[in-house]
Amino acid sequence: MSSSSSAIDAHAHVWLSEVESLAKTRPEYADYLALELLRAGCESAAVSAGSVEARGARLVDPGARLAAMDASGVDVQVVSVAPTQYHSWADGARARDLAQATNESVARHCAASPARLTGFGVAPIRHPALAVESIDHAMRLGLRGVEISSHAVDPAGGRTVDLSDRRLDAFWSRAEELGAVVFLHPWGCTLDARLDRWYLSNSVGQPVEHAVALSHLIFSGVLDRFARLRVLVGHGGGYLPAHIGRADFAWRNRPDARGCAEPPSAYLRRMWFDSLVYTPAALRTLVTAVGAERVVLGSDYPFDMGVEDPTERLEQAGLDPAVTAAIRGRNAAALGLAPAVAEPGSARPDRSVL
Repeated sequence: MSSSSSAIDAHAHVWLSEVESLAKTRPEYADYLALELLRAGCESAAVSAGSVEARGARLVDPGARLAAMDASGVDVQVVSVAPTQYHSWADGARARDLAQATNESVARHCAASPARLTGFGVAPIRHPALAVESIDHAMRLGLRGVEISSHAVDPAGGRTVDLSDRRLDAFWSRAEELGAVVFLHPWGCTLDARLDRWYLSNSVGQPVEHAVALSHLIFSGVLDRFARLRVLVGHGGGYLPAHIGRADFAWRNRPDARGCAEPPSAYLRRMWFDSLVYTPAALRTLVTAVGAERVVLGSDYPFDMGVEDPTERLEQAGLDPAVTAAIRGRNAAALGLAPAVAEPGSARPDRSVL
């Protein structure tokens, strides 16, 4: 099967034990766990721990991953680290060590089946210079780009490092120069304990963080200054695409909302979005908002907020067959997410060698 007809899942995760071992050596790790518990609440934290344990093999074993891909009709996965392993609290040399270990471990996991697996590294946006170094490192390893969160705590204290921060300009410039994909996948909503029950930390927090992060990218003019950026957004972009009319209205009616050259809706068609929006109606709305050529398949494999049937759900949306084919894999291939080694007939290699 050629990359143009392969089903390419651009949103799938891996758990890296070597990264966790590095993180646990730091005293700040305990503070990180405490913040995670504050945000999720005790009940949701316990449910999540059990869910991850039940999915352990699929998170770490390439053979289990490939079997699950076969069952779901997915030919290729783009693998990124579970966002709980960003460890964006890390400073200095430890942040560099964690980023490099993540990049190398993702590359090693994908090397188990290079015709079907490719991946993203990470770039710690808390440290803008290190983010540039990390994207270089990831691309040298053959990864397709880097995964980032929606914000980070500023090491200088005070405000967060948002995606509009001008200190990140060198990172955006390097990503643009390399043709690297920047995969936006938030973790940790700054509403904190307001979302600590009923799993609101994820069901509400993730789409909120997407909307805020994308608004920083758009309104600040990042996408004007770096027009060739390849930004891929998880979870269908959260709340923003369906409510972009409000942002456009603000842009037209308030001078303080004119940080970007065009109405905000125009910038949705300069980014890519995954299909993980759960219902056929929501997927049709996303396609209308961002354009059929800007949506790629996404499952959030193997987490319980992901879906095990991304290709089937795509078919259920009832889109034009050409649009369905584009979302199934052609858009991701055009974005550069097909494995470099893939050739016709090689999309499903013999797994007995794993």
